[in-house]
Amino acid sequence: MIIEMITLILLILIAIPVLYALLKIGSILIKIIFHLFMGWILLILVNFIPGISIPITLLTILVSGFGGIFGTILLVILYLI
Repeated sequence: MIIEMITLILLILIAIPVLYALLKIGSILIKIIFHLFMGWILLILVNFIPGISIPITLLTILVSGFGGIFGTILLVILYLI
């Protein structure tokens, strides 16, 4: 009985940091997915402007998503050059 209790306590002590690490990785992954989605939406909105047709690729979505409005403006300037 005592050995089982000690084993249970050790498993709980090991599980707590593992669950914390998984939750931290999960929140980072959710933030990255959110940024990619917002970059995609920004590029779609910019492509509605007449005369601008920025291709929607993974690279442009990353620049637009993580750069925000400034990243999207940079893509527009580079497209117009």
